[in-house]
Amino acid sequence: MRSMQKTSARLLALLSLLQTRRDWSGDDLAGRLGITPRTVRRDIDRLRELGYPVRATKGPSGGYRLDAGAHLPPLLFDDGQAVALALALRSAATDETIGEDAARALVAVRQVMPSRLRRRIDTLRVTAVRPRGAGSASPVGTQILAELGRVIHAREELRFDYGDDAAGVAGVAGAAGAVGAAGVSRAAGAVGRPRRVQPHHLVTWRGRWYLVAWDLDRDDWRTFRADRIRPRTPTGPRFTPRELPGEDVAAFVAGRFRGTDGSTTDWPCRGEVVLGLPAEDVAPFARDAIVEELGPDRCRLTLGSWSWTGLATTIGHFDADIQIIGPPELTGAFAELAARYAAAAAGRIQVSPGSTPAP
Repeated sequence: MRSMQKTSARLLALLSLLQTRRDWSGDDLAGRLGITPRTVRRDIDRLRELGYPVRATKGPSGGYRLDAGAHLPPLLFDDGQAVALALALRSAATDETIGEDAARALVAVRQVMPSRLRRRIDTLRVTAVRPRGAGSASPVGTQILAELGRVIHAREELRFDYGDDAAGVAGVAGAAGAVGAAGVSRAAGAVGRPRRVQPHHLVTWRGRWYLVAWDLDRDDWRTFRADRIRPRTPTGPRFTPRELPGEDVAAFVAGRFRGTDGSTTDWPCRGEVVLGLPAEDVAPFARDAIVEELGPDRCRLTLGSWSWTGLATTIGHFDADIQIIGPPELTGAFAELAARYAAAAAGRIQVSPGSTPAP
């Protein structure tokens, strides 16, 4: 029995070493484990019998490598790795897309944990809080995400139907701050002609998954909601990736959701005002704006938005006296809002330039 326990412990130690780096020589493994090269070879054979794909490499002393196999064999984690894995799975279990799979994986991991680690995991409780305006988007199936990830990695053109739902359009508008058409591709209702794209990146933004792709029919970059994508088969030919506008994919997506072409993360409309409020009252709600104290009851606020009307509306949320510093476009937006609100207060219909009143 003691000999069996010693062999099992040695196999676990050998497996742990093989997982830490790509290649090991037989002499290095023998030295680390305090055994002979012959014993190393026998233990490697035992691991292979257990389903671990250990490949022998050529060299003066021979070498070994733990390859990826057709099946996922048992893995070995130290205490810190096991706790980190369980915490990550507990957090992922609150996600609408992979929550069910993560919860099942967490149960499997917890069952094989020592009691000392299980107690640490059981003390953690995670509650998912959906951001305001997130809408009621349909969760994305893991198969869809896996297929999108595959074609991105393989650099294959993708054809897909792009469905629409009422909640989806409202959700995109809320998440993007009601950006214009430059931000996120939207379907016009029923599924029509398949989209043809060169997929480049799969990203998450405010709780949703998006595909960043070059649209072959529109000859431009587009950002598609993954929960509305229905891939078609077969996929198209391979392609050479294009350069994204801007610094990187994070900057590109942030810029698109701010109403730009993605080459910059700056807001397309930016203004400056003086508010009749202390800076300490404004700062907690200013987000990425700049707040400068001007006195005990005044502060300067510099901020941006996707449109001048949107910027004026945001400033109005502070419910304070406003002095406009500039630019003139912001003054015009306040004038337009003032006329619109005055008409609403008087019970009249205010018609914006270029629009037609409802019958």
